[in-house]
Amino acid sequence: MTTFFYFMVLTLAALILVYLFRVVRGPTPYDRVLGLNGISTKAIVLIVVIGTVYDRVDMFVDISTGYALLNLVGALAIAKFLEQRGGSQS
Repeated sequence: MTTFFYFMVLTLAALILVYLFRVVRGPTPYDRVLGLNGISTKAIVLIVVIGTVYDRVDMFVDISTGYALLNLVGALAIAKFLEQRGGSQS
């Protein structure tokens, strides 16, 4: 079972690296924001998987929920900023 969780952690870390490439090379700010949201969702799943490995799922679900809320507020703030700035420029 531990091998499965290590596989999950490595897979999620690889997916985070793919999204990181989109954040760095995104041609538009919207692509970068979507990349950040992708990283956040994978990080949330990663936190829950780590909580499962350490048999403390309840605590790690609370942490991931807080992180998800911060991600939502941050994404909305960036979207509002880009809307006011006319974010079609890169």
